[in-house]
Amino acid sequence: MSDPITGTPAPEPIRIPDEDLDDLASTLARTIAEVRQHGVILDRLGTDPDAPAVPSVEESETDSARPELDGPTSVFILAMGGAEYAAELAALGNWVTHVLLPTYGREISSTRPWCSRWYEHQEAVARLHGLWLAWQQLTDAEAGLTGPATWHRDHLDHTLLQLRAPDGPFAACTTSPARPNHRVLSTPDQPGRAA
Repeated sequence: MSDPITGTPAPEPIRIPDEDLDDLASTLARTIAEVRQHGVILDRLGTDPDAPAVPSVEESETDSARPELDGPTSVFILAMGGAEYAAELAALGNWVTHVLLPTYGREISSTRPWCSRWYEHQEAVARLHGLWLAWQQLTDAEAGLTGPATWHRDHLDHTLLQLRAPDGPFAACTTSPARPNHRVLSTPDQPGRAA
C-alpha cells in the first residue's frame, strides 16, 4: 500500500516479539511516571516567586519578631504558608497518589496503618515532603546509577517505618475501609501555653 498523496510506499508495521512486550510496558510506565514528575516540577518552577504568600494569623504574629533574611527561603513545606503551601501540598499529593502509594503502599492493617486524609496530619505532611524532595534529587539522572538505591535505603525505608508505625501519626485512624474514621492526635502541651 502506498500513501495516496506522496505516492511513497507505507512503512511496514512494527512487530514486537511477545517476550519483549513486558519490557516495553515497563519502560512505557517508567516514562509516563517521569513525564508526570517533570510536569509537577515545571508547575513548581512556573509559579511566580515574587507572589506574596498569604500568612496565617499565627504566622503574621510571629513574623514581626523574626529578622528579615536575605537569600532563598526554605524549600521545606512547613516553612511555607498560604498559596505557596497549598500549591506544594497539591504537588506532593500528586506524587503520593501516583507514585508512592501504587508502588510502596502495601496493605493497611493495625500494625501498619495509613490514613487516606494524610494531608491533615502535619507530621505526615512533613515526612512525606522530605521524602519527596529526596526522591526528586536522588532519581534525577545527575544522581548517578546508585541514586534510587540510596533513596530507598536512606529515605524511603525509614520514613515508612515512622509513618506506618502502630504508634505513628495514623495510630488513631481506623484502618478498616468499611468503618473509616479519622482523628488527628493532639500534640503535647507546651510550657506556658494555656490548655
